[in-house]
Amino acid sequence: MAIVCKSAAEIEKMRQSGRIVRQVLDHVKGLVAPGVTTMDLERTAEQKIKDLGAKPAFKGYYDYPCVLCTSVNEEIVHGIPSETRSLKAGDIVSIDCGVVLEGYYGDAAITVPVGEAVKPEFRKLLEVTEQSLYRGIEQARIGNTVGDVGAAVQELVEANGFSVVREFVGHGIGTRLHEEPQVPNFGARGHGARLREGMVLAIEPMVNCGKPETRVLGDKWTAVTADGSFSAHFEHCVAVTKDGPVILTQ
Repeated sequence: MAIVCKSAAEIEKMRQSGRIVRQVLDHVKGLVAPGVTTMDLERTAEQKIKDLGAKPAFKGYYDYPCVLCTSVNEEIVHGIPSETRSLKAGDIVSIDCGVVLEGYYGDAAITVPVGEAVKPEFRKLLEVTEQSLYRGIEQARIGNTVGDVGAAVQELVEANGFSVVREFVGHGIGTRLHEEPQVPNFGARGHGARLREGMVLAIEPMVNCGKPETRVLGDKWTAVTADGSFSAHFEHCVAVTKDGPVILTQ
């Protein structure tokens, strides 16, 4: 599949879908507290997407059942919201949301501490993962490569004693949720697809406290750390422009 570069008008449409994703995430983040279930977050997000005039991108995608992915503690990505999963003080929860508006997709993720009792190690994990996202975004410039993005993420993460997930990666995005190229959170500078004006990338570091290995649970969706260590996930959609990287999910 070829890499699709977007026009300025298309990027503006993606900015609109990205803005809705951010509004949903900001709204849901405000509800995260001990005793709240991940299904509570799901119901709120579904209503908010509807109120904002968009459609959910994830629900029905390869038969995925929900509008959010809610991944708690050792869950890396694709955790399915549940009535029985109550958040506890000291947990961390990754919330991933995608929408489609007028045929164009937006996709972003945040990881949120639950209550004030989150251990310093896990607070650092969140800080480093979010910082690594912005390090990767800085490299999303014309003439750079996908490897430059991944290397920037990997270098910061590993310098802080954490590890980068290998099995799940970022991606191009546009009129489809997942387009070329794949955007790993590791790599070598100067390697991989060269970035061109109009490319839009979903850059999404997934970072583990322990080792990078993963496994998928019996629900066929939820990916967890193989060693049970906590994991964080942050994501933005970023346009490669002549003026440098432009975040569309602010």
